[in-house]
Amino acid sequence: MEKSVDPPVTVLVTRRPKPGKERAFEDYLAGITQAALQHQGHMGTNIFRPSKPGGNYRIIFKFDRRSNLERWEGSAERAEWRAIAEQVSEPRQVETISGLEAWFTLPACAINVHPPKYKMALVVWMGVFSLVTLLSSLLGPLMSAWPRLLQTIVLTALVVVCLTYAVMPLLTRLFSGWLYASKDQK
Repeated sequence: MEKSVDPPVTVLVTRRPKPGKERAFEDYLAGITQAALQHQGHMGTNIFRPSKPGGNYRIIFKFDRRSNLERWEGSAERAEWRAIAEQVSEPRQVETISGLEAWFTLPACAINVHPPKYKMALVVWMGVFSLVTLLSSLLGPLMSAWPRLLQTIVLTALVVVCLTYAVMPLLTRLFSGWLYASKDQK
């Protein structure tokens, strides 16, 4: 698949252990997490346990490419883990997201809840503005002799990488009260 049609993806899974199967469910989580870590393109798993016994677990898997997620989902190893999950938990809810929504995924929110687009746009703008200003100041003198197109390519590549892996996760946590204010009051 071409990179532009094979974006990074985040998979949000909600599961609830069957009564009396809580320990087996925790073992399942540890096992599937280790298995997924060995799979090509897997970028990490976050597990958010319920605040009360009997509640839902939220499991977030991140993959560098949709094609790598599809290979994992279609693998024999994943089928084995799915069978174990069905024995120890209620049916799952799954949402696969890519794009801006993936930057705005918080464990305290419902699985399919994202902030209003105007709030996402404002926080993204803050991240982009800050990074462009900082990186231009730091790298501008070093790249001043380069052709403008090459400067732009390097700068935008650095901005996207920094946004994805550092700035947006930080800003999402920092502004979570404002981003999700109307969602929390429902």
